[in-house]
Amino acid sequence: MKIRVLPGNIANMIAAGEVVQRPASVVKELVENAVDAGADRIDVNIVDGGRTLIQVIDNGCGMSQEDAVLCFERHATSKISSAEDLESISTFGFRGEALASIAAIAEVTLRTRRKEDETALEVHFAASQNQGVELTQGPCGSNFMVRNLFYNVPARRKYLKSDLVEFRHIVEEFERVALTRCDIAFSLTHNGKEVFVLKPAPSLKMRIKDLYSSSVASELLDISEQTSVAAFNGFVGRPESARKGQTHQFFFVNGRYFRSPYLSKAVAKAYEGMIPDGMMPSYFIFIDVPPYSVDVNVSPTKTEIKFEEDSIIFSTLFATIKGVLGQQSFGDTLDFGGSRMTEIPISRAYNELHPLRVPDAPLDPDYNPFDTDGFPNEPNPFTSFSNDETSAFTGVSLGGTSSFADASYVDKKESYGKLFEDVQLATSSAIVLDDKYILTQRGASLLVVNIRRARLRVLYEKYYAILSRNGHCTQTALFETPVYVGVENALLLEEHLELLNLLGFEIRMFGNDTIVVSGVPEGFSADSGAVEQVVADVIDILKEKMTTLEEAMLSSMSLRFAQSAVSGGQSFQASEASRLVNDLFACSDSEITPQGKKIYVCLTTADLDKRF
Repeated sequence: MKIRVLPGNIANMIAAGEVVQRPASVVKELVENAVDAGADRIDVNIVDGGRTLIQVIDNGCGMSQEDAVLCFERHATSKISSAEDLESISTFGFRGEALASIAAIAEVTLRTRRKEDETALEVHFAASQNQGVELTQGPCGSNFMVRNLFYNVPARRKYLKSDLVEFRHIVEEFERVALTRCDIAFSLTHNGKEVFVLKPAPSLKMRIKDLYSSSVASELLDISEQTSVAAFNGFVGRPESARKGQTHQFFFVNGRYFRSPYLSKAVAKAYEGMIPDGMMPSYFIFIDVPPYSVDVNVSPTKTEIKFEEDSIIFSTLFATIKGVLGQQSFGDTLDFGGSRMTEIPISRAYNELHPLRVPDAPLDPDYNPFDTDGFPNEPNPFTSFSNDETSAFTGVSLGGTSSFADASYVDKKESYGKLFEDVQLATSSAIVLDDKYILTQRGASLLVVNIRRARLRVLYEKYYAILSRNGHCTQTALFETPVYVGVENALLLEEHLELLNLLGFEIRMFGNDTIVVSGVPEGFSADSGAVEQVVADVIDILKEKMTTLEEAMLSSMSLRFAQSAVSGGQSFQASEASRLVNDLFACSDSEITPQGKKIYVCLTTADLDKRF
């Protein structure tokens, strides 16, 4: 086999697989380049989720004719010139692969002009080939138009998702860059509709408000810590604002967004004991370190980095957040500089002058609480109840006579009577105990059913059946509830409206970032106060990466919806008990939950005999 050097256009297409994974990758690279060019206004225009057109316009420094052509060559960059420069990277881009990779799998037009030039240039590239350069008119800055993404790689284009899915990913990248530069005006348009129009913000908190609403910004606490290793600034959410799933969670290092499951654990650890399991707070954390102490060149997408002192970063981040929460009375604060309280010893002389004394407690050895003098002669408080009321007062009855107390004990005072009268208590087909268990008779056995687990099994099978066939059962709300979800989540819900309607949700879109809920599936609460939590749970479910196996996907979705429906802690009425037991035994598997936990136990007469 003969080794050969690949032609430049093929090498660029291979590189494009690393840099350009979907339309959002193009948006990320072009917007970051615009920031690096010194722009204070950046406009992004998207058509058909980025398939047809991605346009990024900036008012930055622009390029000369030579640079406008050279920038499409692979490894052509103005950011670095030597190996030492890799240790002091302060810009977003530096590899010189982005534009070459984009030009390899799309039709690209660049119109650019510098301030000192009288005319603009227009450069055309397709399949890595220069299609021509011409003079034109245009403002200072650069205007990139990327058309027909993956037009020459049909296999790659085929695997693009729907326009809504691709645009949702574009919104993610747009928000990340917008958060890093509050001083820049940004706009985002999709199919002619304005999605974001962001003016320069005086602070990060104002930019967060513009992106995610004032309610999100009001839930944040400031963090600020300066150490010899790193500086930490930004915001963390109040414990009560924690949500399921990863919502509004951002790490930035030297102004660059990155992902870090390792540092996410530091945040979660700081909130231990303050938020329920499975919940996560919002955070917008900016870490500043010397450029040489962090490697941002780990992956082509530049979202993975490596700190030189990662364990110190972890510990300091944990202590910083823990301290802020402690100062706000959410938990114990970590005080590294305080001193212990001074201990004041008690001398022996004090004990001699003030000896301990045992208090006198007069005792009456002849006292009997059941004597007339010691027990008030009052009417029996229980005789005023009817039989049914007595049953309700005593709590649980399985029929027959009462044996709660020994007659030899309660008959100490004949004039008072027995503590419980020998009455025939009312019987019931099912009894609810503390909103947790159902006690009922099944055959010759006493059946004890875990209510929550029984409801989980019943609802799981209901949702599984609904997802497997066409049909739904909706509980209509008395009043429609508007719910702010943000642009990204609104796109996610719009993408799955058909599925949500199938499940029993009645949702319509309202603007770019809000939905209106008029109905929820049976089993969920339709109260306006609970609808927001239901929507948050649905968003979390839809964000999970589902497997392509249909049965596994249906099972996972059904379980998550069932869990959301039973997680409200609502009270359980005795009138519902018999129906729940009947529904449980109508299930395909009534003994265990979908996770394999036991739902009920049967106690036979022999089992009860062993306890007496």
